[in-house]
Amino acid sequence: MSIEYLGLSKVNGPLIVLDGVQDAAFDEIVEIIVDGTTKKLGRIVEIYENRAVIQVFQNTDSISLHNTHTRLTGHPMEVALSPEMLGRTFNGIGQPVDDLGPIHAKVTRDINGKPLNPVAREYPRNYIRTGISAIDGLTTLIRGQKLPIFSGNGLPHDQLAAQIVRQASLGENSDEKFAIVFAAMGVKYDVAEFFRRTFEESGVSDHVAMFLNLANDPVVERLITPKMALTAAEYLAFECNMHILVILTDMTSYCEAMREVSSAKGEIPSRKGYPGYLYSELATIYERAGILQGVNGSVTQIPILTMPGDDITHPIPDLTGYITEGQIVLDRALHGQSIYPPINVLPSLSRLMKDGIGEGYTRVDHQDLANQLFSCYAKVGDARALASVIGEDELSSLDKKYLEFGREFESRFIGQDVYENRTIEETLDLGWELLGMLPREELDRVDTKLLDEFYRPAGEQSQQS
Repeated sequence: MSIEYLGLSKVNGPLIVLDGVQDAAFDEIVEIIVDGTTKKLGRIVEIYENRAVIQVFQNTDSISLHNTHTRLTGHPMEVALSPEMLGRTFNGIGQPVDDLGPIHAKVTRDINGKPLNPVAREYPRNYIRTGISAIDGLTTLIRGQKLPIFSGNGLPHDQLAAQIVRQASLGENSDEKFAIVFAAMGVKYDVAEFFRRTFEESGVSDHVAMFLNLANDPVVERLITPKMALTAAEYLAFECNMHILVILTDMTSYCEAMREVSSAKGEIPSRKGYPGYLYSELATIYERAGILQGVNGSVTQIPILTMPGDDITHPIPDLTGYITEGQIVLDRALHGQSIYPPINVLPSLSRLMKDGIGEGYTRVDHQDLANQLFSCYAKVGDARALASVIGEDELSSLDKKYLEFGREFESRFIGQDVYENRTIEETLDLGWELLGMLPREELDRVDTKLLDEFYRPAGEQSQQS
């Protein structure tokens, strides 16, 4: 028999305090009836003796100390799951907002998930093609990986996220089931509408499940959204045998919400005012990616975060870098040159790339080509630094070739149209075409046999074309 509690002891922002509670559990969901008509949901976030502190998912504007009835449900936050979720749009707490009716649930699951046994994990292999050369060629996304995008305010991470959703696939010859779970946290209405419209117009919305938490939605709801999305992804991957790509944007909004709620609870702040458990909270989200042995499915994550002040040492990107397997860094200088996507390849890396590319996955020359492009582009930086001191006219002929290579690399390899979907062969061939601008003796990161097969000096390329 459930017990209803009349009235409250305290209301503080998104938190309410209830005294005299019996048999309450941490993370338990409660139903709050305001004025006998309006129903709100909350979650117990703190228990001390017979006092419970409850986060309210909706706003608390209409709540007072004397107009509420509170009932404990006896279970944590759950979400109804079904393959029908693909092609649907939900709010931040998993309720459909697309006017297509409720989901006919196959199962319900706790949104906090269950810890994956490390022994049951399978090492990530094979790659996910995004159609973007700077990612596919140099920071390849591997199935089961978590690869964040570090962006900044005003940079085109929303367009990049939409392009990845439109173009992502398991490759040209794969017949495995692939789908995308997209979660947006704290986004403005026009940004949410941009995502929704882009997916519909490109015809990919039928294999995308969207979770949208808008900027004017309650801040507490923002803490639930990524867990909702990941619970849906785990169901589709591990119970429906699908390969799922999860895109989470913007993790900075999630962390700001965590800081706001922590401050309302009166907790002692840590770096930059964020709670001391920021690392563990981020880890509980990022670690819900991977592959299980014996299951023909995977969960791959691309979290997107905007670095406050473009500071990569800020706690959010700093802790994210510790947990994840690499990063893709967007650069403001490249964006200023109208290069899209403005990916700075030198600080970007994919730590699992080497295990999902090469012969049998992409092409035999992929790893050597990526190493050589990284090396040559690093030397472009040296040539530019020297040119800024002595002038470009005084550079050696080799340094001038590196400058020309750098310009072509940025405009043609990194830069591409927002609707351009390149195959992996097109990306690799373009890399070799650019390396043809440099003397063969400069290519010291590539096996001689691969050079014989793929390297063509720029003069020979123009003759063949």
